[in-house]
Amino acid sequence: MTLPDKMSGVVLTGHGGPEVLEWRDDLIVPTPGPGDVLVKVSAAGVNNTDINTRIGWYSKGDNDAEDAAWTGVALKLPLIQGADACGTIVAVGEGIDPSRIGDRVLIEPCLVEADGKMLASPWYFGSECNGGFAEFTKVAGRHAHTVDCDLSDAELASFPCSYSTAENMLERTRVKAGDTVLVTGASGGVGSATIQLARARGASVIAVTSPSKAKTLEQLGAERTLNRDADYAETLGVNSVDVVIDLVAGDKWPSLLDVMKPGGRYAVAGAIGGPIVELDIRTLYLKDLSFFGCTVLEPQVFGNLVKRIESDEIKPLVAETYPLRDIGAAQKAFGEKGHVGKIVLKVG
Repeated sequence: MTLPDKMSGVVLTGHGGPEVLEWRDDLIVPTPGPGDVLVKVSAAGVNNTDINTRIGWYSKGDNDAEDAAWTGVALKLPLIQGADACGTIVAVGEGIDPSRIGDRVLIEPCLVEADGKMLASPWYFGSECNGGFAEFTKVAGRHAHTVDCDLSDAELASFPCSYSTAENMLERTRVKAGDTVLVTGASGGVGSATIQLARARGASVIAVTSPSKAKTLEQLGAERTLNRDADYAETLGVNSVDVVIDLVAGDKWPSLLDVMKPGGRYAVAGAIGGPIVELDIRTLYLKDLSFFGCTVLEPQVFGNLVKRIESDEIKPLVAETYPLRDIGAAQKAFGEKGHVGKIVLKVG
């Protein structure tokens, strides 16, 4: 295909509300360098990572722009965000087999290679480099995973960030058949992905959610749901779960440790209930608990996720779709948390 010189997309111009997202029709189509592929983006998911980056949530200096990316450094603005992306390879750089042109791909959001070199510290797609909120994007070929399945592009775009985050947490905590897994924030993209992926491993899942979403999560595979306002220890009993997958943190965090069995494993990849928690260090060491902070993906995680998609072991859960131009409305709906699963933007 003949590629245009310019493209349309959304750029982040600063830190703040939706007003810092600007629609542009004069963005330069990127040129794939050595080891790169150029992807024509068809759909991109909405997720916490992009919103947190926009508002400066990752900053430990009161939304200071100097450390507002997830790696703790300043963003290079203007920036095309978009950690979740599905599309088709339309051009390749030096070193990439031209036969890959035409492949439908999912982009692995946690990058270990960019600009033709291996990175000392991983980047996140749409944070340290341009992402999927535009008609075209480039990425190292190793991070563009070919997918062969019957799902739509919008359905595929619901997978990369949330499902790889979930699979990474389950991998780090070594979830296996027979484990009981407690999932907080279970109705969101990562939480609902965790339910499916934990069940695929043969584990039992208890999902913390609101009563209005309980039935949907049970249909996804949760054996039990728990009201987020409940007393976890009183309802479940102390020492009752093997693994906690936490996306909330917040005031109720100490009770998560109470319900964990001795030798239990805790993984966290979000803090929508508040990032500051109170820890009685005696609980940690007397119960021999293991804690895992999870951001960088284990090398095998994304490939394993693609295999589960292709073998129909997990299902997409698309709550709503919006045109990319309506990203402000889509992120507002995402923030209201009235949905189960993912909100997806249609690109192009």
